[in-house]
Amino acid sequence: MNQTLLEPEVQSHSQTAETSGAPDVPERPPAPVHPRFVKPQRVAFVQSSWHRDVVEECRIAFLEEIEARHITRAQVDLFEVPGSFEIPLHAQLLAKTRRYTAIVAAGLVVDGGIYRHEFVADTVIKALMDVQLKTEVPVFSAVLTPQQFHESAVHHEFFRKHFVIKGIEVAEACANTLHSLERLRGQVAAGIVG
Repeated sequence: MNQTLLEPEVQSHSQTAETSGAPDVPERPPAPVHPRFVKPQRVAFVQSSWHRDVVEECRIAFLEEIEARHITRAQVDLFEVPGSFEIPLHAQLLAKTRRYTAIVAAGLVVDGGIYRHEFVADTVIKALMDVQLKTEVPVFSAVLTPQQFHESAVHHEFFRKHFVIKGIEVAEACANTLHSLERLRGQVAAGIVG
């Protein structure tokens, strides 16, 4: 008995689209390829516990993005402090250990109605800048000060989503700066930049 197996005709996606009249669906762009580091990196992530449910979105997004940029979760140490005001001292002590190639700070400074929250935010940001200039360990800030924040579900949800964006942005800034410093330090060591 001689049987011939007939394979179903396979049409390409473009043939199907042409015959059905449906528009072509564009292919997703390839995932970006990030450069690898020459030397191992270690990052400290210091997070305030004030509004933890909002701020932790930054940490989660940061960890995902920094891993895509070749710094594994095991290379990131997490530290939690009561509020944003306590972040600079922790950042300074961590930088002085020389264990970390970068420090990331995340917090939310809101208007509590009793004090001017802008003063706290300004003090924290200035102190973080001082830490990086004194120690030459880069410090990145995702310490945010919304102009208006209300203890409502709508504001919490808005800022949770915003902190996801900030987590990705601070991971990008951290990785790019570490690559830049790695190149610069290599040039200094080679006598190219003096």
